[in-house]
Amino acid sequence: MTVYYEDTDAGGVVYHSNYLKYFERARTELLRSIGVSQQVLLAQNIGFVVRHMDIDFIQGAKLDDHLTVSSTISQLKRASMTFCQELVNPDGKILCKTLVKVACINSKLMKPQAIPSSITAELTDSEC
Repeated sequence: MTVYYEDTDAGGVVYHSNYLKYFERARTELLRSIGVSQQVLLAQNIGFVVRHMDIDFIQGAKLDDHLTVSSTISQLKRASMTFCQELVNPDGKILCKTLVKVACINSKLMKPQAIPSSITAELTDSEC
């Protein structure tokens, strides 16, 4: 991904809340890569919500930087999963990292529910 002007503050450094967007997109792409469609899940009243996040801002990304987010699943439970994510520049320098616990919910009832077995099977196969 490329850092655009809209992502930065007046000094040309990525505004802190935009890192959350980068990490969210990467989690979505990880799920998409194993065949999980958020639209299909929503039609079944299944959603994933962020339950907890620890984030470490190490060094600021800047305008026009080309960045990569690596995402792995560090823990998979019945109704939640924890992602380990790192935002890296082309030199391999980690600029920001996070642990994100995501809960599976019934979006109609707004209550936790088990992650569908079809998803956990794919996630177990793709774990690092």
